[in-house]
Amino acid sequence: MVSKKQPVERRKHKRFKVPKDAFVVLRSGYLKLGQIEQVSMNGLQFRYATSEGSLNEPFELDIFLAGTAFYLYKVPFQTVSDSQTTNNTPFPSLPMRQCAVQFGEMAPNQRSQLEYFIQNYTAGNV
Repeated sequence: MVSKKQPVERRKHKRFKVPKDAFVVLRSGYLKLGQIEQVSMNGLQFRYATSEGSLNEPFELDIFLAGTAFYLYKVPFQTVSDSQTTNNTPFPSLPMRQCAVQFGEMAPNQRSQLEYFIQNYTAGNV
C-alpha cells in the first residue's frame, strides 16, 4: 500500500483572503496594477494583466484598498513566482499572470500598517 504524504507547510505566517477591491501598484520604470488574492506578514499573491512577461527585477509596491483611506507606500519585495494564468475578466484577450512576492525589509511604520490591513480588512485564513 502506497501512502501519500501531505505536503509540509513551510510558510512562517498565515495567509489571509482579501476583498476584491484590494490592489497593488508595482513601481519600476512604469506602473502596473494588480489585484491582491491573498496576503501574509511575509508577502502576498496577486494577479495582473501584461503583455510583457514575468517580473524579473526587484521593485517596490504599494498596497491600497479602493474606497478607503488605506494606502501602504513603497514596500520592497522580491518575486518568488510569476506565471501565466487563465483570464476570467471581461477582457479575455489580455494575458494574465499570477505573481507571488516576498516582502523585503520594511520600516516599522510599514510593518504596523500591514498588520492593520490584515487585522481590519482580511476575510480569514486561506
